[in-house]
Amino acid sequence: MPEKIIKHVAIAGNIGAGKTTLCTKLANHYNWEVHYEDTEVNPYLPDFYADMKRWSFHLQIYFLNSRYQQILKIHNGDKTVIQDRTIYEDAFIFAPNLYEMGLMSERDFNNYTTLFKTMMAQIRPPDLLIYLRAGIPKLVSHIHSRGRDYEGNMSLDYLKRLNEKYERWIGKYQEGNLLTIKVDELDFERNPEDFGKIINQVDSQIHGLF
Repeated sequence: MPEKIIKHVAIAGNIGAGKTTLCTKLANHYNWEVHYEDTEVNPYLPDFYADMKRWSFHLQIYFLNSRYQQILKIHNGDKTVIQDRTIYEDAFIFAPNLYEMGLMSERDFNNYTTLFKTMMAQIRPPDLLIYLRAGIPKLVSHIHSRGRDYEGNMSLDYLKRLNEKYERWIGKYQEGNLLTIKVDELDFERNPEDFGKIINQVDSQIHGLF
């Protein structure tokens, strides 16, 4: 009987939680392929941070489409892929937050939500979702250290609102297997022992899937 493999691992977490760093390290450890979030070539991101109301719908549609294409490639491929941020975060956290803040119109939000539901009918959830839980000080520290210009004027209130939505979403998540990692006291980028703790948790989840 052939050995089963997981096809899709995804990492969720607020801006600055350490998703990309952990994606890279787990991919190297397990020899997985990585699908990074499309921030470097996203044509809307700088405009969005300059004028959120004008560009919010365009940005969210771009992310939704990008993530959907990634998932289709994962389903149709034969490799294990770890994905930096999930399609759920677009629909349950970022788009609703923009709508509630008055930065996306009701018409655009309803259009977006309908499109998301259509996509959901075509795809499966990740075999394992890893959620990085981080407090505001940790998020701010990471955001400042990476020095992306377009993130420079991000407010603490914005991060807090996102964190609250993340906690509500994760509290109700039942689509598949979930591993929550509290990262406030960890430095998995520089400390091998901290990264080893995460590997042990991921190993337990993977072995529990079969």
